[in-house]
Amino acid sequence: MSLEARVRPAAGEPEGALVLLHGRGADELDLFPLLDFFDPERRLVGATPRAPLALPPGGWHWYAFMEVGHPDPATFHAVYPRAAEWLDEFLAGNGVPHERLVLGGFSQGGVMTYALGLGAGRPRPAALFALSSFVPTVEGFRLDLTPPLPPVAIGHGTLDPVISVEFGRAAKKLLEEAGADLLYREYPLPHAIDPEFARELAAWIDRALPV
Repeated sequence: MSLEARVRPAAGEPEGALVLLHGRGADELDLFPLLDFFDPERRLVGATPRAPLALPPGGWHWYAFMEVGHPDPATFHAVYPRAAEWLDEFLAGNGVPHERLVLGGFSQGGVMTYALGLGAGRPRPAALFALSSFVPTVEGFRLDLTPPLPPVAIGHGTLDPVISVEFGRAAKKLLEEAGADLLYREYPLPHAIDPEFARELAAWIDRALPV
């Protein structure tokens, strides 16, 4: 596979997959505990891949920072196909089709979630969610927002100093106008995951992958 990843097996034959993508400067351990939180019965095979770029100020990155909303094109286009290859191989290796995948991410990982879940030419997941993130604008990359879209959940802190809540609101508007079934929450937090919304997401994930 093209990325390092930590995998949490399902309790039995997987009924689907849950893949979580970490934020800038973190690693595959950062969101790993959320696999059990979101899927306590272990119906799903879970994974948290590590972004492949080791960049300043440390940790692992999905692309080099340029400006919020606009990933650095060179590094984005270098990593995107590697991430797509890893995801496709992970699902195939576990016998899970894309339509039984829930894909989610935080910050840079949310950016990659939008790209991998809604990128032109990519297979659609069962559902996707992005926390404290934005829909990427990158020269040479485009989303495919033709309906029907998978359900989408967005959470964003109103006090976020890293990625303004306005980016979450812009993603909400874009996806609502495209006809997506959208769950959207704001909360009075900085650049962080809201525990209350995480509990709501656990039930939302369960509904997205019915038995």
